[in-house]
Amino acid sequence: MKGVEREVINPRGLPNTLQYGFSQAVMVKGGYRVHLSGQVGVDAHECLVGPDLEGQTFAALDNIEAILATLGGDLSHVVMLRIYIAEPARYDQEGVVQALRSRFPQSPPASSWVVVSGLSEPEWLIEIEAEAVLPDIE
Repeated sequence: MKGVEREVINPRGLPNTLQYGFSQAVMVKGGYRVHLSGQVGVDAHECLVGPDLEGQTFAALDNIEAILATLGGDLSHVVMLRIYIAEPARYDQEGVVQALRSRFPQSPPASSWVVVSGLSEPEWLIEIEAEAVLPDIE
């Protein structure tokens, strides 16, 4: 496998987003891009893991990790997250921060956070899309 060069960018003069579990930018060279569909806080049986935002965030990240594992990757290959938080959880975002800091302790991906009026099921509080760059296969 050819390697992927990955560098997180957090320039001075911009907010310190590392404290929230993400980087301002990620520069990648090599590899191939994988776009993952939005993942929510459900298990393999489509059962909601719990009613809280933090638990649903961890479950969505578990799902992302499982998809990447089937491709020979892991969370360290994630370069971008798009996080959609349902309006009822707008003020409970510390759980998202804790999940991101736990799963991305070093060189976290870039991300966008958007509060939406709701997701496709009323009990879903978060949906996370991911973009990853995996090493080239020779």
